[in-house]
Amino acid sequence: MTQPNFWDDSPNANKLMRELKYLKGCVEPFENSFRKLQELGEILEISKDEPDMLEQISRELGALETDVNTVEIQSILGGPFDKNNVILSINAGAGGTESCDWASMLLRMYTRWADLHQRKVKLIDELHGEEAGIKSATLGIEGDMAYGYLKGEKGVHRLVRISPFDSNKRRHTSFASVDVIPEIEEDIDIEINPDDIRTDIFRSSGPGGQSVNTTDSAVRLTHSPTGIVVQCQNERSQLQNKQMAMKILRARLHELKRKEQEEKMSKEYGQKQKIEWGSQIRSYVMHPYSMVKDHRTEVETGNVPKVMDGGIDLFVEAFLRMKPEK
Repeated sequence: MTQPNFWDDSPNANKLMRELKYLKGCVEPFENSFRKLQELGEILEISKDEPDMLEQISRELGALETDVNTVEIQSILGGPFDKNNVILSINAGAGGTESCDWASMLLRMYTRWADLHQRKVKLIDELHGEEAGIKSATLGIEGDMAYGYLKGEKGVHRLVRISPFDSNKRRHTSFASVDVIPEIEEDIDIEINPDDIRTDIFRSSGPGGQSVNTTDSAVRLTHSPTGIVVQCQNERSQLQNKQMAMKILRARLHELKRKEQEEKMSKEYGQKQKIEWGSQIRSYVMHPYSMVKDHRTEVETGNVPKVMDGGIDLFVEAFLRMKPEK
């Protein structure tokens, strides 16, 4: 960075800056926690007989415990793409309007999680339901370790509640699937033959109002060899939508390639689960009792409103700490 020509190659310079930020984010929290522990030990030695100081040290230890927990979680995130931004897709499953509403609730939950953790969120694509909610949505979440933290959210999410769309106030079960893939850097070798891509241009859809796009700027890309379809409609221009769609296509092709190469990953994700009963990774029960339970880690909480407001860290951390099956 001290070289005079460092910024001549702006893309590479920005890449190095991001790498530096990532490495500092790994090292500095550990060094700060270690230094804080030493300082508290020294203060304890000289203030053993002062009750007020002991209370302060106790509070400081509580804060230090939180910091060390964060360092420990970061040490687990050592995968090749854990530090990358993430592309998160939500699709409504069995349940009609009720499931579309559930998908929109999950969209808000992940958006709130990103806000709470100072991650930047971009709505890439959204397909509204016929009566309410959304049929599908794709989010781009940018920030340190975004993919690493959210990779365990991939799977089917189940909701049990009294339906607001049922005049008889009956209990309904709804499903939605969440797909999580890392955003891939441009320098990663993914060969895409332009002849294999069909491009469709269409008008962006929406619920109405001033924000509805009145031009044919939305883009859908279909990759013929794999059948992968991606689309983007929330950028300002057709060119920007196409660039974002290509970025998602690259990420999905890389994920497909990774699955084919790694036998263990193929065994885990090779057979896509149906978005229905019996395939869920987590259940959100609002009636007849309140509970959110992760079926992989057995972690649960009764504070459903907090979870739906983005408070999913207990599930995220439990998944990251979970030892893989032998």
